Amino acid sequence: MPRDLHELPKLRDSLSFLYVERCRIEQEEYAIALWNKEGRTPVPVAALGVLMLGPGTVITHAAVRALADNGCSIMWLGEEGVRFYACGTGETRKAYRLIKQAELVCDPNKRIEVVWRMYELRFGHRLGDDLSLNQIRGMEGARMRDAYHEAAERYGVEWHGRKYDRNNWAHADPINRALSSANACLNGIAHAAIISGGYSPGLGFIHQGKQLSFVYDIADLYKTEITIPLAFGIVAESTDDVEARARLKCRDIFREHQLLKRILPTIDALLDLPTTVNRYVDSADGDVDADAALPTGLWERLWQGIVED
Repeated sequence: MPRDLHELPKLRDSLSFLYVERCRIEQEEYAIALWNKEGRTPVPVAALGVLMLGPGTVITHAAVRALADNGCSIMWLGEEGVRFYACGTGETRKAYRLIKQAELVCDPNKRIEVVWRMYELRFGHRLGDDLSLNQIRGMEGARMRDAYHEAAERYGVEWHGRKYDRNNWAHADPINRALSSANACLNGIAHAAIISGGYSPGLGFIHQGKQLSFVYDIADLYKTEITIPLAFGIVAESTDDVEARARLKCRDIFREHQLLKRILPTIDALLDLPTTVNRYVDSADGDVDADAALPTGLWERLWQGIVED
């Protein structure tokens, strides 16, 4: 957290995320306030997408409710955001996106179609039908290596490869620490979008077996566009305090790139989400987001509605 809490952005800055550590968070009217030894700073939550809580953070029940009421996701992270421990629930109570995601993940043929679309989005063009998945993965590895080397040359930063030890964070060189901090912020924003839309962060298509597999799938779509040049630019300016500077720069770049507005429509397109499912759920059960405890219909009726559409 910045030494001067009053340097935090105001509501007009349209915050996408905020990382805090070693402070107490309380509700204050319809917002929250951060308290530490240097004083109190109010934080408007209506414009906040995700609040990242680092070590030494204490948050009250009332503050959590204020954040949830405003659709702000909460994440509990380790030092500098390089470890993820837990998160709160998203704003939506609708499950049609989760149902579609589970259907695609569990069907091998449908899953590979999504994987193909994800790689095509990364490369920016349609891939040859004669390519195998292993060949595409090799091309993706080469693409990422090229992105690192191009950024290193562009910004004049010495580059020895992507490597760091989570158990020895300070041992990593500045560029790897900057990349890790920027990617942690990117993961947080992707996670917030996934949860807010009703998707599962654990049902990945390229990545699998982790609770954040889908988060990694989506965040990887934006690394060469956003976090790689951002991190190299940060280190080119100075090697001091790269983690905090990377987070602050992420906030500005995410807003410039309108990232929060882009992620959910991108996911819907990747998963080829039919609008008929959303329309049916809304019309059959009403607005399920209006009441968190509102029961919905039996699955047979939902299935019949999909078949008829």
